[in-house]
Amino acid sequence: MPPRNAPTARQIRLGAELRKLRERAGLTAAEAAARLGTERPKISNIETGRFGVSADRVRALARAYHCADEALIDALVGMTGERRRHHWWEEYRGVVPNGFLDLAEFEHNAVKLRTVQTATLPGLLQTVDHARALFQQTAPPLPPHEVEHRISHRIKRQVVLFREDPTEYTAIIHEAALRMQFGGRAVTRAQLDHILAMGERDHVTIHALPFEAGAFPAPGQTIGYSIGPVPQLDTVQLDHIHGPVFLDAPAQLETYRSVLDRMEALALKPEESRDFIREIARSL
Repeated sequence: MPPRNAPTARQIRLGAELRKLRERAGLTAAEAAARLGTERPKISNIETGRFGVSADRVRALARAYHCADEALIDALVGMTGERRRHHWWEEYRGVVPNGFLDLAEFEHNAVKLRTVQTATLPGLLQTVDHARALFQQTAPPLPPHEVEHRISHRIKRQVVLFREDPTEYTAIIHEAALRMQFGGRAVTRAQLDHILAMGERDHVTIHALPFEAGAFPAPGQTIGYSIGPVPQLDTVQLDHIHGPVFLDAPAQLETYRSVLDRMEALALKPEESRDFIREIARSL
């Protein structure tokens, strides 16, 4: 099997987790290769996501590394199957930036999703008109057809909230983001009504963070947190002008979990948040 030219973030993550297991076992790539009867470059290519890896190979690596964490092993085995399936976001490969595809894949596989938004509204809660107003302000400007592709991709991401077994989703939204009038008053009012409607779903929790709450951690930062089947496979996603950035180091995960917990403690409860958002919508 030839090496992949552009592994996805999830494929890279699988390789990175296998590398962590090897390093915890105190083995070099050459030593691991010798135990498995293969060559060192193959181990290196697996760990960078450039080579695919089967479920049997993952279990063989885990045995070689003396990993007894069955929950983690099962989760890693589950990641191997994703590369053989054609998911909806593959239709957008070469059409939207690869980081957007990686984001959709992490959301698709998450057990739970949490987000903090301080200047913009969560992508999973955006209406078509709101998303269009955002993408029309991209710098440098996007051609109209690229704007439509990005809108389509963003709306399709929302399937995780509507599928038969929807993902549990918690969004903490600052008042600044709620009051931003992207697309004008009518678009903003419809967008807030949509957020209120989504908040009525059992698996969606909306927290509003009013100005009067004062200071909060990581101001100005948009944070997405995908909770994996085991804590080791959690992923943080940060928005930047050049696209999403993904973090998964244990210290980083702990930091952002703490930020999310503190933000949620500062925010209004869901019932209070609904009243707060309704008042903003009425004022438009």
